[in-house]
Amino acid sequence: MQSISSFELLKQLTPKRIVDELNQFIVGQESAKRAVAIAIRNRYRRQLLSKEMQEEVTPKNLLMIGPTGVGKTEIARRVAQLFRAPFVKVEATRYTEIGYVGRNVDSMVKELVEVSFQMVRSERVKAVSERVKKSAEDRVLDYLVPQQYSFASKTEADPSRREALREKLRSGELDDRVIEIDVKEKSGPILGIAGPPELEELEEQISQLMSSFSLGSKKRKLKVKEALALFQEEEADKLIDRDELAREAIQRAQDFGIIFIDEIDKIAVKGYEGSHSVSREGVQRDLLPIVEGTVVKTKYGQIKTDHILFIAAGAFSNVSPSDLMPELQGRFPIRVELSPLTRSDFVRILKEPKNALIRQYKELLKTEGLEIEFTDDAIEEIANIAEQVNQRVENIGARRLHTIVEKLLEDLSFVADELYGQRIIINAAFVKSKLTSLVEDVDVSRYML
Repeated sequence: MQSISSFELLKQLTPKRIVDELNQFIVGQESAKRAVAIAIRNRYRRQLLSKEMQEEVTPKNLLMIGPTGVGKTEIARRVAQLFRAPFVKVEATRYTEIGYVGRNVDSMVKELVEVSFQMVRSERVKAVSERVKKSAEDRVLDYLVPQQYSFASKTEADPSRREALREKLRSGELDDRVIEIDVKEKSGPILGIAGPPELEELEEQISQLMSSFSLGSKKRKLKVKEALALFQEEEADKLIDRDELAREAIQRAQDFGIIFIDEIDKIAVKGYEGSHSVSREGVQRDLLPIVEGTVVKTKYGQIKTDHILFIAAGAFSNVSPSDLMPELQGRFPIRVELSPLTRSDFVRILKEPKNALIRQYKELLKTEGLEIEFTDDAIEEIANIAEQVNQRVENIGARRLHTIVEKLLEDLSFVADELYGQRIIINAAFVKSKLTSLVEDVDVSRYML
């Protein structure tokens, strides 16, 4: 079992602490962080209510409004990580109305349950890891140390040799030795049904049915390392009750799951009342019951979507939230607007977060023995260039920094192995020498930066 549950983690995460944690990774956007923190804390508060009241308290879904690259997805993803919540991100444009070619809207719920199942399974496997490891080792050793047979019984050959090989197995000395083992064969998914979304469920059912049939076993030659991994999977499956896993996965997804729907503005219809855009309106109609609360069939069982937290996001540059269906608007009562990033924000993003971009590149090149150091004026210049390019080409927010820093360090990254032991200072002059010509040429910067 997991050492601490999502509920226990939520208990520790007050709204203030959630915001403090998010501040380690995301610069600015305080109103969005606070709104998400309150929504998450309400998940804990709901668990303390009576069962009757729990059913009445629905999540206060959020609508994040702001340009790309300002932290909308990152806020949702990071907060889910804080309390080990199942989390999926989907794009609203992936879906089309039922009856048209495209993905069915309820597939986002199925994805969430799959993520939840894999999370729970990983926790259970970790809890029995020592037993799994020992059993898998024993099976590999059975092939490495052949059995001797007497007339009355089977006895192991030389126990001391077996334990000596176990030590070598654990140290990795035997990883590349090839052994021939018996592998249980199962038929996997064999279909790839293309067509309307209704066929997704049929394909899933047939795949499950076929995968349940064992085709016996056959001999395969594998490296010891590969055989050990295969046996660990099989031993874990023996120790873990799949039905119990499925029940817990469904429960966790229902009570703590978060679905982030990006680009929801792309399915809005300008001047909704007088428009008839079938596909976009159809997606909204299909999305509505999922967000309101319905039951979705998954391969792990049925899940109620009533208490899943939905966070929708979009730039809303050409449409407004009022261009969504009124019923759908009502299911996202909390709205927060995220601000476009400025040059000072870019400076902070490069320096302050726990996983700051500058720190990432320094550590990457350090693996080759090359030490790089950014001066403050270099960081200011990078931020200045990012702001200029965003204004002149297309505003993609903080994502522009990744492109610029990658281009800036391209030459050093290419020859880093030849610069082992060196220390290079990157200052404003270095940045200008590498990037100024690209920035000044609008056509080139459009494609390069």
